[in-house]
Amino acid sequence: MSFRLIAAPVALALLVGGCAKTGELSLDGGVGITAVRTACPIVGVPAGTGDITLFDPATSTDASAIDVTAVLTNVRGTCDETGAEVVSNVTFDVRARRTRTDGPRDVTLPYFITVVRGGTQVVAKRIGQVALHFDTGQALASTSAQASANVNRAAATLPQDVRDRLTRKRKAGDQDAALDPLAAPEVRQAVLAASFESLVGFQLTNDQLRYNAQR
Repeated sequence: MSFRLIAAPVALALLVGGCAKTGELSLDGGVGITAVRTACPIVGVPAGTGDITLFDPATSTDASAIDVTAVLTNVRGTCDETGAEVVSNVTFDVRARRTRTDGPRDVTLPYFITVVRGGTQVVAKRIGQVALHFDTGQALASTSAQASANVNRAAATLPQDVRDRLTRKRKAGDQDAALDPLAAPEVRQAVLAASFESLVGFQLTNDQLRYNAQR
């Protein structure tokens, strides 16, 4: 089961500098950030949304009333950044356990994929469903699902002036040699605005979120 999410154009940080490796700082003849950041989004699961518990009756949260539990696991992302659109594909597994096994049963669970900009701003969200089947006498079931998100490559780049400030080499002894360019509010804001994540999790009710947070 899969669905596609087309995100609104979101800028991504894309810093390129010489032969530097990811996360590496330039030390050859000066000080300058030359970290290479891919246009692909970080993939993850928001806190508190990686598992779901169904109760019978639904109004109870007692351990004796637990009907079905499920976890979202093996979340992986692949990315194609060769074209005009950066395509991020997210795959994951859902593993479920039921309490009563006296007959066959089908369970459908809702999940979401969301694109988050700057760590806090949700710019796109889509809801999907994943179906699990239990045979008679079977307590465990599992399945796989996938979703994807597109981001316009033209929007996936920091402004040139910000890139220049981040990658400019500064010699030791220069007045600003010891200053972190990311400490400048306008640079920090530009980098935040140019960062995004593709996050997946179960689409929980307020009661289910509360249960996950309090147990």
